Amino acid sequence: MTDKPKKKPSRQQVYTLLVEVGRSEGDGLPKGATGAALMIYASGVDEPEAVRETVAILKRADMAPLDVTGYGTLQERLEQGHDISDDERELMQRALDENSVIVAQMTPFFEDQKPAGKGRPN
Repeated sequence: MTDKPKKKPSRQQVYTLLVEVGRSEGDGLPKGATGAALMIYASGVDEPEAVRETVAILKRADMAPLDVTGYGTLQERLEQGHDISDDERELMQRALDENSVIVAQMTPFFEDQKPAGKGRPN
């Protein structure tokens, strides 16, 4: 019997990203929306990789990413005093388990409505 080599621990982490998107044909945003803010949990070995993967996936989904703001990993957010719900933690764990990008929330913008600004996630 041969021993299988032990699997290296994953270096993947999950990052919380806020992505602002504009309009693009086929983007699936509501009629009359001028864009949207997407709260996303994305896995990556570092935040730049998580951002690159997220932008690539959004582009493949016919979305037009304009700006990405990173809020860090779960641990970094906890250290900053963010209140993180069990539901949020479950989505983060799912993103890690599936090595995926999960859109947790989408807030459309409409004419004469400005984005609320870049506040921190709850």
